[in-house]
Amino acid sequence: MLSREEYLAAWSTWHGGADPTTSRLVHGWLSGVYALARRFAGLPPVAVTAGGLLVAVAAVVPAAAGGPWLVLAGVLVGFSAVLDGLDGALAIATGRASRRGFVLDSAVDRLGEGAFAAALWVAGAPGWLAAAFGALCWLPDYLRARAGQAGVTETGELSVWERPTRVVMTGFTLGGAGVVAGFGWAGAVVTCGTAVGCLLGVVGVAQLGTALRRALAD
Repeated sequence: MLSREEYLAAWSTWHGGADPTTSRLVHGWLSGVYALARRFAGLPPVAVTAGGLLVAVAAVVPAAAGGPWLVLAGVLVGFSAVLDGLDGALAIATGRASRRGFVLDSAVDRLGEGAFAAALWVAGAPGWLAAAFGALCWLPDYLRARAGQAGVTETGELSVWERPTRVVMTGFTLGGAGVVAGFGWAGAVVTCGTAVGCLLGVVGVAQLGTALRRALAD
């Protein structure tokens, strides 16, 4: 099994040369899932990928129930992200990473983020705002994929709107809304959290767009 430093270097290679050390959140996240991967090295990555998607979709149910159930929705969002990070860590750190698995994992991530947007919507966020949140989750990876097809091999520094940030915003928004549901503030918390996520998404897309513009101009 790869060492942590080797794993981070391999992760960078699979993600267009992005340096995980430029973001404390991303670096901490990757270090955490690597530690988990060492404990569960025998698990097949594809099974963990499927489990992560199922848990993300399941979060919509308690989100729709509202009230204190929103806390469970937030926990499920967090757990789905742990599984999602674990599958990639298992694949890379144990030498089982493949192009097919990389594409499958990326597709499942986008479906999971669609479930995050749906959970925010049924929890009380306006439909247009939840749709914008979901679109901003998808857009950075779409831009990276298109830039890769155009020959860009490096995407620059990580933005403020990478997947760990999306997960944290969704999970804490839902969980926080559940905590204050008894005061009648759940809807306001969900709406505000979704709006902040959209703001971060716009900033992140702008950061990525600047990096890609420079790369495409070379």
